[in-house]
Amino acid sequence: MTRLLVLGGSDFVGRAILDDALARGWDVTALNRGSTPMPDGVRQLVGDRTRPDGLDALLADDVPQTWDVVVDTWSWAPVAVRDAARALAGRLPGDSRYVYVSSRSVYPFPPARGADEGAALVEGDLDDEASDDYARAKRGAEIAAVDALGDRAILLRAGLILGPRENVGRLPWWLRRVARGGPVLAPGPADLPLQYVDARDLAAFALDLSTNPALAGASGPVDVVSAPGHTTMGELLAACVAATADDAAAAGNPPAELVWVEPEAVLAAGIAPWTQLPVWLPPGELHDALHGSDTSRAYALGLRTRDVRETVHDTWAWLRTLDAAGEATPQRADRPAVGLPPDLETAALRAAGG
Repeated sequence: MTRLLVLGGSDFVGRAILDDALARGWDVTALNRGSTPMPDGVRQLVGDRTRPDGLDALLADDVPQTWDVVVDTWSWAPVAVRDAARALAGRLPGDSRYVYVSSRSVYPFPPARGADEGAALVEGDLDDEASDDYARAKRGAEIAAVDALGDRAILLRAGLILGPRENVGRLPWWLRRVARGGPVLAPGPADLPLQYVDARDLAAFALDLSTNPALAGASGPVDVVSAPGHTTMGELLAACVAATADDAAAAGNPPAELVWVEPEAVLAAGIAPWTQLPVWLPPGELHDALHGSDTSRAYALGLRTRDVRETVHDTWAWLRTLDAAGEATPQRADRPAVGLPPDLETAALRAAGG
């Protein structure tokens, strides 16, 4: 039985990795602060990696002494990855892999359209104890993983991540806004290509890449995001309308009407791309940077990306379960809330003649 250790694992991507591994019948252990309940079947170890004793739980007699795969989702001070990778290097025999979930933020922003794993990188330091610069922290952690594990380290540089359990709020905001109905400001053009990865596809890729005998030599960085144009802004928002329609009608909300507004008019209204209109960036350099990367290596290694309609449908189904339980949509404390204020949307629609 494959033995997996997840460092983190309570939220979004980490939880997707746990769920996927359990579905495969693996022996699954997670080490984290213990603030969030784990799914049944996970051996939970409690440890705060910002403390000197944060990894001590791994030394317990009832914890596996070797691992087939370690997945590390840490986002901040690189020393946490440095210490974990060094401590576990001797407990990853043979072709076992240490997978670090990194980010395309390690490329100086904005990377050029078509950039791949060979692009220039921001500076990073494996001994950095700071955590206030996300890009440098991710790069420092990458360096730490490679320093300890060499070619047994895999660096998954994820792009925009969507899907159930999202804790940044991008797709949840769009779904809840569309569910309220009425005229919805849809930032154009409708055929604007988008690039993202469903957290479940990222999780499956991480586990496949680590255990597939045909990929035993896989190592180093991999940009993990869908191919450019996997979907469009129009297809994403149409999927939101379709997913929410029945529940919106049952709640007595008016049907959603997508009102497409040209990028120039959106910007003229003082609306901030990406934050106030999540996912969307106007055509140009910033759009190319976020939605135009070359992901041919990931696909060559077996990345599979599901249809946008499935991602949207399943995210809405998850939100409805939260609503039924009276639970709030999760929001990372280190990320600002996203979304367009209603008054700004109304003013922009009026200015655009919508």
